[in-house]
Amino acid sequence: MRVDDREEVTPHTPITAPDEITYELSLRPRTLKEFIGQEKIKENIGVFIEAALLRKEPLDHVLFFGPPGLGKTTLATIIANELKVNIKTTSGPVLERPGDLAAILTNLSDGDILFIDEIHRMSRVVEEVLYPAMEDFTLDIIIGQGPNARTLKLNLPRFTLVGATTRTGMLTSPLRDRFGVICRLEFYTPADLTEIVRRSADLLSVGIDADAADEISRRSRGTPRIANRLLKRLRDFAQVKGDGKITMQVAQQGMASLDVDHLGLDDIDRKLILTIIEKFNGGPAGVEAIAATMREDKETIEDMYEPFLLQEGLLERTPRGRLATRRAYEHLGRTVPQTLFP
Repeated sequence: MRVDDREEVTPHTPITAPDEITYELSLRPRTLKEFIGQEKIKENIGVFIEAALLRKEPLDHVLFFGPPGLGKTTLATIIANELKVNIKTTSGPVLERPGDLAAILTNLSDGDILFIDEIHRMSRVVEEVLYPAMEDFTLDIIIGQGPNARTLKLNLPRFTLVGATTRTGMLTSPLRDRFGVICRLEFYTPADLTEIVRRSADLLSVGIDADAADEISRRSRGTPRIANRLLKRLRDFAQVKGDGKITMQVAQQGMASLDVDHLGLDDIDRKLILTIIEKFNGGPAGVEAIAATMREDKETIEDMYEPFLLQEGLLERTPRGRLATRRAYEHLGRTVPQTLFP
């Protein structure tokens, strides 16, 4: 990067919106002990943190990947809390120029955590600056221009980069290989989600029946973020239309009002499947064509909706495109075409 770039740098923008700040402070666990689910990852991270503390060294760089809402940001914050260091948060799209990244790196202290969400969306020119920073904790600065230009190496604090992505396939090999710890987050089990719902209900000071908590967990698509969001909305229904406690009746009526069915599918999920069934005769259909028909962003479909539909067996991804499965026809009450499923 050039010295001139650093003079134009503006402070990085946190990825956390005001409502997410409230969510983090009120519901997000702050320690590994409080974190529910992802047991193997939690166990391994605990070992790596303890080893780093014993050696008095920074934790190796960590990459979390998986569908949205599974706890990647939460785990990054927990790592900082367990190590008792500061965490600076940014996202890939915000880091447009090398100077943007340099401004953050030069303000870190030894052992600090730099969390980059959506790291796959970082520009290649910024990524190249990150390579020596991750590997050697140095920053290459170009002074001057043309024949008189020379490179100056600037030493950086020994920090830990925690990256999060929903699409590991979009990460370049040189970047991916520089992470010493790579963790894939899976969808949560209904039992884990029930425990999360009960914990969140306690933190929100709202009463909830056991069967209502189970009902929320079943309709949360294996995702804690969705479970907590449904809990908050059902709290509203309980306070306005009930006595303040989330009962099974309140949960079912609230889910019906929110158009969340017994599998956890919402309007967009059903619209996606119906688009394939009605507009493309069940498929195969390319994701670009589906996105254009639905007037949705292609990445939103691939990152937010497809993973759960694939896991539930409602959608099939083939080299020729997306297919609606027999279960999808049956779930939506559509006649199963014998030509597709003899």
